Amino acid sequence: MVHSDQEVAKKLGFRIAATGSVQELDKSTQIMKKLKLVGYPLKIYKKTAFIKGMFNSALEVAKFEGARIKTVSGIRGQIKKAVNKPEGCFRATFEDKIQLSDIVFCRTWYKVDVPKFYNPVNTLLLPLDEKNTWKGARTTGELKAERHIRNPANEDSLYTPIERTPKPFKPLVIPQKLQRALPYRDKPKHGIKFSEQKKSIDRVAVIREPIEQKISTMMKMIKTSYQYKQEKEKEKTKERLERHKAEIALQEANKNKKLKQKKKEVFRNKSKYQSATQKQ
Repeated sequence: MVHSDQEVAKKLGFRIAATGSVQELDKSTQIMKKLKLVGYPLKIYKKTAFIKGMFNSALEVAKFEGARIKTVSGIRGQIKKAVNKPEGCFRATFEDKIQLSDIVFCRTWYKVDVPKFYNPVNTLLLPLDEKNTWKGARTTGELKAERHIRNPANEDSLYTPIERTPKPFKPLVIPQKLQRALPYRDKPKHGIKFSEQKKSIDRVAVIREPIEQKISTMMKMIKTSYQYKQEKEKEKTKERLERHKAEIALQEANKNKKLKQKKKEVFRNKSKYQSATQKQ
């Protein structure tokens, strides 16, 4: 189909080159619009589920019996039959078990009727001067551009904030047999943590009397002197151990020295005895 407009033909770079043969003249057009129906699981039984929100009545479900459906996760299914309650709910089967959080889609095609309009234009039969000056009806887009009119925004096409509800997960259950085999650090702890228990304790401020303050000061002094004595005792013990180790090391060195001398004497006497026996 070629639109004959002199204004378009005058534009730079506009060319039409076509070769072929006309097979048929048909002014009819068929426009199909993609329609996506959305539903949500109501109840789930293994590979069977009841879907709601996709249709409004049982009659609509009856028209779509046997249609293919699909979840967001890619599990395919088929529409079976409508359910009495709630209205528009139906039973469907799937390849695998689906979740309540899944969204079910049904992709269909809807025929859009185009309004028919026929207006013959015989401007090509006019003389050359009149044909070049003739202008047809302007399109809606041209009229809006001249008057600076913008199309109103469709609210359904605008971006809306997505509020996702957190998905509840089932708690992890470890069998008793497996718990016994696990090491202690991996075993589940059912008690309250010490840090949490410590936080939960509400401490009450205590105001001491003068006598109690003196007693507390005295106890701190005694504790400090005791710690000082303990440190001194540890230092003395450390020095005593070092001296003892040095004495033991000296004794071992003297012992090894004497042992070497005895071995030398034994081997010297042995060699003398062997040389004497060889001479005889």
